Amino acid sequence: MAAANFKTLDQLDAKGKKVLLRADLNVPVRDRQITDATRILRLLPTIEELAQKGAKVIVVSHFDRPKGQRVPAMSLGPIADALGDALGRPVTFVEDCIGPAAQQAVDAMQDGDVVVLENTRFYPGEEQNDPELAKAFAALADYYVNDAFSAAHRAHASTEGVARLLPSFAGRLMETELNALNIALENPARPVGAIVGGAKISTKLDLIGNLLEKVEMLIIGGAMANTFLAAQGVNVGRSLQEAEMHDTARAILAKAKEKGCEIVLPVDAVTATDFQANVPTRTVSIDAIPADAMVLDVGPETVKLINQKIATLKTLVWNGPLGAFEIPPFDAATNAVAAEVAKLTDSGALKSIAGGGDTVSALRHAGVETHISYISSAGGAFLEWLEGKTLPGIMALENIFERAMPI
Repeated sequence: MAAANFKTLDQLDAKGKKVLLRADLNVPVRDRQITDATRILRLLPTIEELAQKGAKVIVVSHFDRPKGQRVPAMSLGPIADALGDALGRPVTFVEDCIGPAAQQAVDAMQDGDVVVLENTRFYPGEEQNDPELAKAFAALADYYVNDAFSAAHRAHASTEGVARLLPSFAGRLMETELNALNIALENPARPVGAIVGGAKISTKLDLIGNLLEKVEMLIIGGAMANTFLAAQGVNVGRSLQEAEMHDTARAILAKAKEKGCEIVLPVDAVTATDFQANVPTRTVSIDAIPADAMVLDVGPETVKLINQKIATLKTLVWNGPLGAFEIPPFDAATNAVAAEVAKLTDSGALKSIAGGGDTVSALRHAGVETHISYISSAGGAFLEWLEGKTLPGIMALENIFERAMPI
């Protein structure tokens, strides 16, 4: 989706209007405590701008997977409290997202007020994109603003259905995500490269296939690199790999050559006989992996190679760590490459866009989170976009824009 094909808050005259804001308040919670408030914090600019403009801000979101049932432990009530704390202003919570309770709360709002409605997934019609539920959402508001890129890959009543019923706009987070993705692959400064890590080729076939069409260089790490190496006859010992994907790996390498996309694979590896923290390790050339060992990180020569390659790029997309970064010392390569990406980004030489749950965690672990051009917190939506798939929530905004254009 091109960056120009959606309307933003710049085009929304919000004063005195009821604005249904689709947020993503699906934050991680453990023992009833929010463990990562990133999604709440990234939502604040849109809420604050709408409230300052005099809108009545009606926040809707899903939370967890109640499967169409009212599950008290999955109520948005505690999240609404946390949102109010982050905003530094009162936020009213309503124990339903449609119907009389929701309507009564909306009718009582003053300009600049913020209410949070109950979990949209308490209704089975949400995930079924039920037109009647979408109409019930639309009945609450004058305008619709989608600021939940992370839910845009789902055609749900609150992400796609309602966007077709109200004048619709992208919130500031949505706008930032779409512009960052446009910079990443749709209209990047070239040459552009990608780092793809993770465990399995089988789960990233679509992603790799799309990237081969878009980038000049593909750096492959994580356990999936073992499959590519084994497919070329390298003995990877007891390393995690997918023997049934060897033909696929060879086909990807052949396609990359045909497309002129350089594939960068590890040239050395950090190995161990056990996958535990601070176990004895051996760093070996990629053709000397011990038969009883596992590859758990790429080695220092590979880090040097990757950093040399990255220095030739103008744009880098990163999805997936290079090793088993959760357990030291197998975080060393990811940390070292992350530091180089951060340095190049800070110098203005590189645009860096990263996303996916493990990637975000790895970059945070490496201490470079604030030195990357853009980190997407979207997870599945980010991955599906990298795979070249159409995101229904974005398509709905785009279609609204096209219908609003003069003939």
